[in-house]
Amino acid sequence: MSPGASSKRSASWRGRAVEPLIRTSLEEAALSGSLPWPKAQSVGGWWNRQFNPEIDLIGADRAPIAARIYFCGSLKWLGAPFDNHDLHELREGARQVPGFDPSSTGLLAVSRSGTTLPAGSVDLVWGPDDVVAAWPR
Repeated sequence: MSPGASSKRSASWRGRAVEPLIRTSLEEAALSGSLPWPKAQSVGGWWNRQFNPEIDLIGADRAPIAARIYFCGSLKWLGAPFDNHDLHELREGARQVPGFDPSSTGLLAVSRSGTTLPAGSVDLVWGPDDVVAAWPR
């Protein structure tokens, strides 16, 4: 095993481990009206049969089958910031999600380490503090 293989696996595991927490936090934030998409009642993920693309976060009006998609998002819980490469992957992947409408479906970046994106590249950026703040006190 190469030295970087273990590190890659642990980063992938970390992202998978926090996905349910992030999704539930986004649902809580939508219920409280603190998201730009207050009608998003359910947050899940989407992927095709080849798992390419795999969209980490889909905000919809209901589950398991949505009538309306409010946002598509990417979760990067790594030591590096969410960057233009990540944004490109999100934009390309989101186009394949049934119900995605580029004129009305928002884009969301969730990152443990912030972003290097220019302002306005996505509709919402969330970090660790936002995840915690979503929960009622």
